[in-house]
Amino acid sequence: MIILGIDPGYAIIGFGIIDTSKNNAVIDYGVITTPKDDSISLRLKNIECALCSLFETYKPEAVAIEELFYFKNQKTIIPVAEARGVILLTAQKYCKNIFEYTPMQIKQALTGQGRAEKQQIQFMVKNILGLKQIPKPDDAADALAVALTHAQTSPRLNTNRV
Repeated sequence: MIILGIDPGYAIIGFGIIDTSKNNAVIDYGVITTPKDDSISLRLKNIECALCSLFETYKPEAVAIEELFYFKNQKTIIPVAEARGVILLTAQKYCKNIFEYTPMQIKQALTGQGRAEKQQIQFMVKNILGLKQIPKPDDAADALAVALTHAQTSPRLNTNRV
């Protein structure tokens, strides 16, 4: 199964694509970025276009998205939520198997501890996927962590479907 993991944002959206039929082989990972000088509507359109390209290229059978949990910066919560809405809508157009995971679920799945530090998650992503180095930027590593979480927990957590 090809899984697309997404770390939502509106300035930077991380994506990671793995293939569970090939022992969670990494197909691709990276980020979608939007210029800060663009209007929010143009940024959202660019996010949709980039996601459509990913769906058309890789044809994922499942999409795993990190849930918004807590935001320190109150100025960005609304634009990130709007971008997440575009991400969910675009995913729904291409793939009916959409799952959401909280940061705590992701940490638990990868380290066995729901309060793991970011460095522990990145280390586990690198090791589980057999990569030579931690994926950069952090948003891409986070997206791979979301995809891995789904790969490791989907039989038990089908209740997370959107």
